[in-house]
Amino acid sequence: MMESFPAVIGRNGITDDKTEGDGKSPKGIHKLGESFGIKQAPAGISIPYHQVSKQDYWIDDPDSDDYNQWMHYEGNPSDHWKSFERLNHHLYTHAIIIKYNMAPVIKGKGSAIFIHQWDSENSPTSGCVAMSYDNLVRLMIAIDPRKNPIIRIG
Repeated sequence: MMESFPAVIGRNGITDDKTEGDGKSPKGIHKLGESFGIKQAPAGISIPYHQVSKQDYWIDDPDSDDYNQWMHYEGNPSDHWKSFERLNHHLYTHAIIIKYNMAPVIKGKGSAIFIHQWDSENSPTSGCVAMSYDNLVRLMIAIDPRKNPIIRIG
């Protein structure tokens, strides 16, 4: 078991009634999914990893059938969705998907919830969980996907 380390959450705290854009992290126990990032996978991880490109997006447009899904799209994303998050982002050097609102997806109940690196220990997120780059990599190495890893928020 890993020792604890500092992390930050959504700028507006934690909620058990999350809505899109509320700036809150979703309270509860959530499964962890695959990981991704703009760099190659850290050495020693066993969690599935995908290196993203400029054409990878997470859709946070509640009116889209692609809501709360990772999409690879070659065209102009603004022509396809009203709102999206670019996965080719400096905070996503590496990230782990928190499987919140994914099975089933309920439009408007929150999307794009990840564990990622922070800007600083005093910088909250828009609803994700963030930590230092070094602790994020340590966490990624420690995760064994065969053990059905989870995160408890709140």
